[in-house]
Amino acid sequence: MITKATQEDVSQLNTLINSAYRGESSKKGWTTEANILEGLRTTEDELSTTILNPKNSILKFTENNQIIGCVLLVEKDQELYLGMLTVSPELQNSGIGKKLLQQAEIQAKELKLPKIVMTVISVRDELIAWYKRNGYEDTGSRQPFPASDVHIPITEEPLEFVVLKKNIL
Repeated sequence: MITKATQEDVSQLNTLINSAYRGESSKKGWTTEANILEGLRTTEDELSTTILNPKNSILKFTENNQIIGCVLLVEKDQELYLGMLTVSPELQNSGIGKKLLQQAEIQAKELKLPKIVMTVISVRDELIAWYKRNGYEDTGSRQPFPASDVHIPITEEPLEFVVLKKNIL
């Protein structure tokens, strides 16, 4: 079941997101960033602040009272920004990510936003290919990867974001 996350979900979301992106547990799935970044992907404070913003929605995919997937959606002027698409590492390749993408498209249509945009780290070729198979296209635009004490690069490759989009309306 896909529903909107609330403050009560913050702790479970934080555990899920960090387990899917970083550290040993993330290596069970194919979307890990553990080989290029260390540190946390997010924090409970960041998630709580995100949920409180009325322009943001975190959709959660729940099964047996357990959050096993989520996606961040941010309403912008003429687009819906999609970020932090997460599926539990043990359940990746089971269709949950695709269902969350489809729900994001429904939300974009309901908000009358003509496109969904996202950024993906440039060296994540498999992930970019997956989004392309799901109708997203490379806009050709690139954005710098932010250096911070949270997202700590551990690769020699320069990191940047590839901007992808999908027209909805």
